[in-house]
Amino acid sequence: MGRQCAVVWDESVLDYDLGGRHPLHPIRLDLTMRLARSLRVLDDVEPLKPEPAPDADLLRVHTQDYLDAVRAAPEVGEEIGHGLGTDDNPIFERMHDSASLIAGGSVLAAEQIVSGAADRAVTISGGLHHAMADHAAGFCIYNDCAVAIAWMLAQGVQRVAYLDLDVHHGDGVQAAFQDDPRVLTVSLHQHPYTLWPGTGFTTEVGAAPADGTAVNVPLPPGTGDAGWLRAFHAVVPSLLEEFRPEVLVTQCGADAHREDPLADLSMTVDGQAASYRSVRDLAERFAGGKWLALGGGGYSLFRVVPRAWTHLLATALDKHVAPETVIPDDWIAHAARVGHNVALPFSLGDEGDPSFVPWTGVTSTPVDTAIRDARHAVFPLHGLDPADSRD
Repeated sequence: MGRQCAVVWDESVLDYDLGGRHPLHPIRLDLTMRLARSLRVLDDVEPLKPEPAPDADLLRVHTQDYLDAVRAAPEVGEEIGHGLGTDDNPIFERMHDSASLIAGGSVLAAEQIVSGAADRAVTISGGLHHAMADHAAGFCIYNDCAVAIAWMLAQGVQRVAYLDLDVHHGDGVQAAFQDDPRVLTVSLHQHPYTLWPGTGFTTEVGAAPADGTAVNVPLPPGTGDAGWLRAFHAVVPSLLEEFRPEVLVTQCGADAHREDPLADLSMTVDGQAASYRSVRDLAERFAGGKWLALGGGGYSLFRVVPRAWTHLLATALDKHVAPETVIPDDWIAHAARVGHNVALPFSLGDEGDPSFVPWTGVTSTPVDTAIRDARHAVFPLHGLDPADSRD
C-alpha cells in the first residue's frame, strides 16, 4: 500500500503572475494539474486549499522592512527597492497576497507531514528558492521553501534535509540556513560560471557552527541524464544516510531539461522522472518516508513542465505512469487553444535513457570532477571518506 500523500492546490495560486511574457507564467501550473487529472493521477485525491501565510511565518525568514515593502510596492512603484520592480521581479497588484499564498501552501504541506496526517505532500506552486531575507530575486518574492522549513523547525523538528534539483543554485535557502546545523541543503545545478545567480561553488559549505551543511554540485553545461544521475547518486545518498533527516524537502525545478530556454543542461523528462523516484526512495530509506515536494523553475511551459510534474505527482502518489503513455486528446486540445501554435508533446516521455554508470572514484569527465570536488569539500565534515564510492 502506498504512503498517504497530500496534494496542496487551488486555482488561486495562479494569481502569482509576473505579467506579460515573463518566463514564470502560471499557465505551467494549470497545464500540469490538467494533465495529471486527465491521466487520472489525481483520482481519489482531494486537494487541500492553501491560505496565505501569516506574517509570523514569513518573518521566520524575511525581515519586517521587506514585508512592508512588498505590501507597499503596488502603490509606491520601483523606487521601493528590495529587488522589486526589476525585469525579473516586476511589481504586480496584490503581490503580497499572491506571494504569501504560495508560502502558505508550502507551510500547509509541511503541516500535513509534521502532524502525521500524511507522510508525503506535494505543492507544485512552491519552490521559489531565490528570495532572500530582505529582497526579491530570480522571480521569487517570498522564499516558501525556507518558510516551510523554518516552520517545521519551530514545531520541534530537529533535522531537515533540503534537496534542490533546479538548474539554478538554491541560493536563498542556503543563505537562510547556512549557519543552522539542523538543516542540510544540497543543490545540484548548472555551474555558476555559466548561469545565474553565479553562486553554488563546491567551496560554499556553510558557516560555523554548521560547517558542511551546505553542499553544492555544480555541473557543466550539456550534462544529460546519465551524468546528472551519476552525480546525484555519488553525493546525495551518503550525506542523507549520515544526516538522517526527519523530513526530506525537495525543490523539483524542471529547468534542467534540454529544451528549457533559460539554461543549458540536457536532461530528458525520463531522467527527471527517475530523479523523483530516487528522491522518494531516499526519503523511505533515510527520512522515515517523510517527503515534502515543491515545484520550482521550468520555462518550457507547454512541453516540459506539465509532463515532468505529472511524473512528480504520480511518484509521490505511488501511481507510476509509463513514459510511453499517450497524452490525452482533451489536454492537447486545451493546450493548443491557449498555446497559440506552440509545439506540443504527444507522450509522457522523451524516449530518454535514465540509466547511468555509478561513480567509482575515477575522474575522467567534467561531471566526475564536479563529483570529486563536492565530495572532498563536504564529506570529511560529516565523517565520510570522499574516496569511498559506495552508495
